[in-house]
Amino acid sequence: MRKPVLIGITGGTGSGKSTIAKEIYKKFNEDCIAMIEQDSYYKDQSNLTLEERMKTNYDHPDAFDNELLVEHLKQLLRNEVINKPIYDFEKHNRKEETVKVYSKDIIIVEGILVLEDKALRDMLDIKIFVDTDADVRIIRRLLRDMKERGRTVDSVINQYLDVVRPMHMQFVDPSKRYADIIIPEGGHNKVAIDVIVGNIKQLLQYGK
Repeated sequence: MRKPVLIGITGGTGSGKSTIAKEIYKKFNEDCIAMIEQDSYYKDQSNLTLEERMKTNYDHPDAFDNELLVEHLKQLLRNEVINKPIYDFEKHNRKEETVKVYSKDIIIVEGILVLEDKALRDMLDIKIFVDTDADVRIIRRLLRDMKERGRTVDSVINQYLDVVRPMHMQFVDPSKRYADIIIPEGGHNKVAIDVIVGNIKQLLQYGK
């Protein structure tokens, strides 16, 4: 059986990386492509109280269980089935249930720090960084967190200034240098998506 093609898609919060990932996903038959979100691999925090869990810096590399993510990707490369964690953003902890993910020809790994971790980065066949201006990203995050997570304007802005922006400058933006492809403004860059899809099809046709 053919070894899957691993694609890493990263960028800052609100950059449009999830949109890029979904657009690439839609270009292929669902039978041959799988999506892995780095957000699913936040560390289990059952040993902490809710108050303590709420103080976790979720934009820092230490918040992620990259060891488990890397192990799961290795299993998928061996054409095995994994049980992907589900993260509860209200309880700030993993749920007890998991989701079965089957190995596919194409596996997309999407998240803010996909290229920051060397072990994870070295597994990827195509590394993509979605580069979007900070003012656009904060507006997108503000709208998302207010609509989907019931946050107030003040809480989103304070978190952005205190945590998100410093972590972006320290960890996310520097990881851009590892990217094979940098997509400006992200989200709906049709030309870039077509180039990436063509590259994936070539890898599938001729091997890696």
